[in-house]
Amino acid sequence: MAFHGSRLIAEEGVSIPSPAVDERLAPETGSETAVLAGGCFWGVQGVFQHVKGVQSATSGYTGGKQQDAHYNVVGTGATGHAESVQIKFDPKTVSYGKLLQIYFSVAHDPTLLNRQGPDAGTQYRSTIFPQTEEQAKIAEAYIAQLDGAHVFAAAIATTVEPGRTFYPAEDYHQNFLTLNPTYPYIAINDMPKIANLSKHFPENYRTDPVLVAVAKSTN
Repeated sequence: MAFHGSRLIAEEGVSIPSPAVDERLAPETGSETAVLAGGCFWGVQGVFQHVKGVQSATSGYTGGKQQDAHYNVVGTGATGHAESVQIKFDPKTVSYGKLLQIYFSVAHDPTLLNRQGPDAGTQYRSTIFPQTEEQAKIAEAYIAQLDGAHVFAAAIATTVEPGRTFYPAEDYHQNFLTLNPTYPYIAINDMPKIANLSKHFPENYRTDPVLVAVAKSTN
């Protein structure tokens, strides 16, 4: 049932209300940082690279120690790290709350505990890593709002873990969705998320993704 629910969200997305608690849009262009985890970072990065106002979206690891921030080590599920994405964004164009709405709606299934689609383990957990106290309050309030409204068939499993450091992933993981759109895992699990972003958030969708400069094709 859990796997079916994840596939359903990947294929269709979920329409959810905007957060009742959010930061105000900044009066001047600047930069703010969000860190989100929701399963394999390939798809999460790909989604946010297509969001207007996002200046960069970098795949990486958050929750554990620096010496363990390597793909093969994180894959053991014993490091405390989650595959995550660091999102730098212009708060004048897109708010933190809007990023969370996209995260819960189309980027992953927040009701699954320590898994997404075919991937299982704590490294694939649904987690928000707030960078400020305000972000933590917004995240916690939004989770309570969505649970209270019974938007999803099950309770949200997303955790809020402040005070954690983000470490960038290896170059070959960056821009993986854009560079490998026909890769079977991407085609099945992640390309539908891009379509859902365009469908559910047309005003926030950008056709051309903002890419990480260091990435190279794996082909």
